[in-house]
Parts: sequence; C-alpha cells; structure tokens
Amino acid sequence: MGAVIALANQKGGVGKTTTSVNLGACLADLRKKVLLIDLDPQGNATSGLGIEKRQIEKSVYDVLIDEDTMLKDVIKPSSHPGLDIAPTTIALSGAEVELTNLMARETRLKDSFGTVWDEYDFILIDCPPSLGLLTINAFTAADSVLIPVQSEYYALEGLSQLQNTISLVKRHFNPQMKVEGVLLTMYDKRTNLGQQVNAEVRKAFGDRVYKTVIPRNVRLSEAPSHGLAIVDYDKRSTGAHVYEQLAKEVLAKHGKA
Repeated sequence: MGAVIALANQKGGVGKTTTSVNLGACLADLRKKVLLIDLDPQGNATSGLGIEKRQIEKSVYDVLIDEDTMLKDVIKPSSHPGLDIAPTTIALSGAEVELTNLMARETRLKDSFGTVWDEYDFILIDCPPSLGLLTINAFTAADSVLIPVQSEYYALEGLSQLQNTISLVKRHFNPQMKVEGVLLTMYDKRTNLGQQVNAEVRKAFGDRVYKTVIPRNVRLSEAPSHGLAIVDYDKRSTGAHVYEQLAKEVLAKHGKA
C-alpha cells in the first residue's frame, strides 16, 4: 500500500503546489510510482504538469460528487515520466457547498481510492489554502500531513489552527494520521529574518522539520508556466537540487531509500 501524504497550510502562497509537483517528480526519478491528486480548485498542479484543463472530461470534482466515479477513472499521465495526476478544474470550487448535503461527506475522497492504494508508492494530495471540507477529505484519506511554511514574519501564525484541525480529524475520522514533517520554503539565508524564522520553526517542531530548506529561486517560479517540473525545466538549477534532496529525505523517513 502506498504512503498518502497531504500537503497543507491554510495560508496561501507558501509553496504547497510547488512542493507537490516537484517532490512528486523527484520521487518518480528515484524509481517510485507517484500519483498527485490536485485538490485545489485553482488547479495549479494540473496546469503545472502540462494538463490542458479544457480537455479534461472528468476530474477530482466528479470523484467527490459522483459516487459512481472512482479515482482511477480520472487519473492521467503528467508531463513527467512516472508521475500521474488526478486533475482538477474550476468546477471544484463549488464542491464545498455541494458536499455539505451529501452522506459521508468527509470520506468521499478516501472512499474513491479503490485499488489505487496498491498501484502507487506515494500518493500526494495538494490541498487548497483553507481548512474546509476539501482539506478535511484530504486529511481523512492521508497517512500524514506535510506542512510547507514560508520563511516570513507570520510563518507560525495559523499553524495552531491547522494543528487543531489535524487533531479533530484524528479524533473523528483518521486516528492513524500524523505530521509527516514541516518544510521551510522561500528561504533567504542572507536576511536576519530568514535565519530567525528558521530557528523559530525548528524550536517549535524539533526533528519534524526537514533538513532540506527550499530557497527563493527564479527557475522554480518559471517552471509551471511551461507545464514542467523543475527537474525537467532546469535540471541544474538550485531548485531542482533541493527538491531532489527533499525526495531522498522523504524516502529515508519511509524506509524506502
């Protein structure tokens, strides 16, 4: 059975999608079969991996709303070999409201997995910047949560709310779920602020913080507009190197190095 990791933080712009796409690609390069589920209505992971949204017939929206649509029915190969994606469209933005009146609304994603559990080594879920029903569906299906934290002044603000949501999901739906790790993103070692945030996060979360730190990198920002992971866009860039290191760290945590 593959490891299911939700990437979540209710703050926007912290690097969830960048990490979902590039960690997935680098795990695939290490000979792991990877699925990325795009659970963010913005669909940036979908377009960032070369999927043309106008050509999508069925998406994650259908998986959540239509009981007859299983996750396997919407999976497509991405622009990176070994990395598949369950894409999304803007239709997903209405799912929060539609799910409210459905039975077992918190477990719709988990219930759709079927044989997909056994077909992948890793399943990554790119969550929206909120703690609503979409994120709760991700947490209910996940083994663990990876939390990207931007290296800025308000980095730790809101993390207590995220931890409360994790605790609630553990209590009611998924007692085995744990925090996979905390990842520092957009780090600038030249600034005192970056160094202070780094120290603060490590003090708060201890050894759950990844040794790998994701710096600000122009090539990382450019890659999605070409529908490519960073290792396909610029293999020699700093961004490619750090996500390769992160993938190795994740594998080591799971005993799959």
